[in-house]
Amino acid sequence: MHRRALIATPVLAAPIIAAQAQAQAVEIITEEFMVPSGDPGIELFVRNKRPNTLTAFVPQRVLLFVHGATYPAHTAFDVPLGGLSWMDYIAGRGFDVWCMDIRGYGRSTRPPEMAQPPEANAPIVRGTTALADISAVAGFIRQHRNTPRIIHMGWSWGSTLMGRFAADSPTTVERLVLVAPPWLRDGPSPAAAGAPATLGAYRTVTQAQARARWMEGVPEAKRAALIPPGWFEHWAGVTWATDPEGLRRNPPVLRAPNGVLQDSREYGQAGRPWWDPSKVTAPTLLVVGEWDRDTPPSMAAALFPLLTNSPGKRLVMLGEGTHTLLMERNRGTLFATVQGFLEEAAGA
Repeated sequence: MHRRALIATPVLAAPIIAAQAQAQAVEIITEEFMVPSGDPGIELFVRNKRPNTLTAFVPQRVLLFVHGATYPAHTAFDVPLGGLSWMDYIAGRGFDVWCMDIRGYGRSTRPPEMAQPPEANAPIVRGTTALADISAVAGFIRQHRNTPRIIHMGWSWGSTLMGRFAADSPTTVERLVLVAPPWLRDGPSPAAAGAPATLGAYRTVTQAQARARWMEGVPEAKRAALIPPGWFEHWAGVTWATDPEGLRRNPPVLRAPNGVLQDSREYGQAGRPWWDPSKVTAPTLLVVGEWDRDTPPSMAAALFPLLTNSPGKRLVMLGEGTHTLLMERNRGTLFATVQGFLEEAAGA
């Protein structure tokens, strides 16, 4: 396991929404690790942020975030849009916050198949592989913080993975937050748009494709104001830069493993759930945006009643937000909604 130097940055501790605008500077410590996956040659990039005053770690205040099917965690969850990232926000509220990139994404090791043409290999990084990566990182965090449980939070495909993890390992999950959670779908995932009948090891995405997909389902009159000026460009710049090989192409592309799409074909579209919500015993929050076309509100609504053993479960739909609400104008409502769920059990 490799560890990077500490960095301290001041952030605003108060919520970013206008009604709670009184801010107090908090010094945030950042650490980065490369955690062994358990497979030879595969390491997982992990970032941690916490207040410099936080020295005691309890399950109610340690959180791990996992990304979706296409983009890494650290450039979504920790991109300082408007001067503040979601990790900054949660850490500024007194939490020990972690995010991880699954193998093949971001700064984690790319499997050797990604150095070959995509058609040369079958889809890589299936859900079971991603789940093993999450298990490795969650175990590292629990040991590093000497805590038996932590909060698990996922976005999109990450919600499926975290749901499965919570179902399979209930004694290690304190709370569960599923942002834009997928469930059974009638047709292919929007992430699979244009995908061939036989999937290769990975796919490529341009920034123009990413922006077009982002805007699907948003009323024409609302599109111009959805993302504040410069935010998309900032996020896209740091995200595509995580793939130097793809960046050399014209236009630049981001490579993403296709295992998730293969799983979606074999499970979600076939009406076979990949995980059993009834096995989740942790309090669970589902959050979805009104304009989400990747994982529409109907999915969360179908999933919610199946969480039969989740105490205090809740489902929240937020207005004027898409699948990528965490990087949009109304992200403050998402931050506040999740934070309220986290803090009710954290003694905040």
